[in-house]
Parts: sequence; C-alpha cells; structure tokens
Amino acid sequence: MAATNRVDILDPALMRPGRFDRQIYVNIPDVKGREEIFKVHSRNKPLADEVNFKSLARLTSGFTGADIENLLNEAAILAARENRKLINMKDISEAINKVMAGPAKKSRVVTESDKRITAYHESGHAIVAKLMKHCDSVHEVSIIPRGQAAGYTITLPDNDDNHMTRGKLLDNIAMLLAGRAAEELVIQDISTGASNDIQRASQLARKMVTEWGMSDEIGNMYLGASEEVFLGRDYQTQLNYSDAVAAKIDEEVKKILDAQYQVALDILKNNRPIMDAMVKLLFEKETIYEDEINKLFGEEVSEEATLFSSKLNRGEEEKKADEPKVEEVPSVEKPENSEKE
Repeated sequence: MAATNRVDILDPALMRPGRFDRQIYVNIPDVKGREEIFKVHSRNKPLADEVNFKSLARLTSGFTGADIENLLNEAAILAARENRKLINMKDISEAINKVMAGPAKKSRVVTESDKRITAYHESGHAIVAKLMKHCDSVHEVSIIPRGQAAGYTITLPDNDDNHMTRGKLLDNIAMLLAGRAAEELVIQDISTGASNDIQRASQLARKMVTEWGMSDEIGNMYLGASEEVFLGRDYQTQLNYSDAVAAKIDEEVKKILDAQYQVALDILKNNRPIMDAMVKLLFEKETIYEDEINKLFGEEVSEEATLFSSKLNRGEEEKKADEPKVEEVPSVEKPENSEKE
C-alpha cells in the first residue's frame, strides 16, 4: 500500500501489472464530508454550544481533512491561552485565518506609508471581488501582517463547484490584479506587494491559453507539457510546439492580463468613494468583517453573529470604542457585464 499526490511522475516500473494494480483517488471532501470530519476531530475537544458544524463545513470549502484537524488544534490552543475551558466560534474563526494566511504578527511595527499602501491594496481586492459577478464572497479584509503577507483579503466560495468557467477565471484574474490597480490609482506608483498576485494571475492566464482552450487565437488546442520524463529524483518537461507558437501564447497571456487589469482599474475609478471609506475603516479597526464590508456597499446587514461577522470576532469593548460611522453611502457602479445575480 502506498500514497502519492503525483502519480504522473512515478517510475513506470511501479505501475506494471502485479505491483499497484488498484488505484483509489481520494478527493477533497465536499460539504457533507467536511461536516463529518469536523465531528471526528472534535471528539476529544470541549466545544461551546454555539459551535455549528454545518455552518463551519459550508464556510471551509476546499479544506482537506488535515486542514480541519489543524484548524481545530489551533482553536484549542487559542482557547487554552485565554484560560477558557471551552472552544468557541471566535477561536475557530481565528484558527481558519491562521490556517489560510498564517499567524498574525500584531507586534510588527508597520510604517504609515506601508500601512497606507496595504490598506488601498487590500481594499482594491475586496471591492473588485465584491462587484464582479463570478468572484467568491468577501468575508474579511485586514492590514495586520500574517505569514509573508502585509495584509490579506479572505474570499470563500458559496458552494463546492468543481468546474471553473471562463467568466469566473477572468473575474478572478481581475480580482488578483486589483491590488496593483489600487496602488497605481491612489499612490500614483506601484510596489512589490503585488508579486504573489501577479504570479497567480499569470499562472491562471497561461493555463487558460495552453491547457483549457480559452483563447480565441489559439483555440481548442492543448499546448501544455506533452510528456514528463522520469529521471530518478528529478524530471523535465518536453514541449510539443514551435517558438512561433510560444510567442503567440505569450501574446495571448499578456492580452488577458492587460484586459482584466483595465477592468479592475475601471471598477476602482468608478467606486473611489467606497475605497476611501474602506481604507478609513481599516485604519481605525485594522480588520473589518463581512457585515462591515456589506454596510459600506449600502447592503442590509444581519444582526446574527456569523463566523465572519464583527459581532462574533470583535470584543465588546472594541465594538463600543470603534462603532462604524457610515454617514452617506456612495453609489455603486458595476461593470455592465459583471452585475451580481
């Protein structure tokens, strides 16, 4: 019996008849599977009555069994640090952030210049994600450093869809590039903070062109690696297209990236008042949650304390001191082809 995440690079001798004849694929759990995994890993942990496995399963789309185990262990550590005997939803909410983005570094000294760049950068991500038709829901925006990131915007899907449409991929690329667009629009300069965003957007665009047949110029051709040659501990890829086609691929990738960057830039220009209001709120609170984000867009806000609400995640004293003041809600202008359904 053996397990691997890369069947494609195994030595062919291992896959001959009589060796590993039966292959079982273990996929990422769906919402029902995650709910059952939560129950398994919480058996020896004291949970508060407010902890709802069904809600947690819905909000942790894409998490593996190991992620869920790690999440509950982190929540238990957070409760122990505060000398509490029960793990509550606030502990689990912080644990989700820690698993997804790394530990918060609240002690790090951040200059006003860096804080301003990060606030506009993350606001750019959040606003474009909020207004694009196919982007995932925005749950949290923060300018507190976590892991290697100076700030973060948490978006989570509402369902467990396996297929990614062309529209969703393009909207996601626009969202990824929105941080850089916000910097250019407001700071009148660009920073190194968009490095990871550009890398992920470029990877998506290249796969759209070479693997998924989503380029009008290239058409329905697979132009990914044709063969992965096993070389002991290393492997190399062989390409099955000419230099002329490679140049055309680069042109198509750039065309997608430039077009979606312009989409992000236009959305932020049209909604500059909301971006400024969000940055002001981030400077006051450092982290804003789903209900506060929705309020900035003039949406009705539920009083229920959900996993990503300020009512659950912010302490009572902090809530009284930092009551959000939204005097006038600016109008929201959406791109014609990207209205929320």
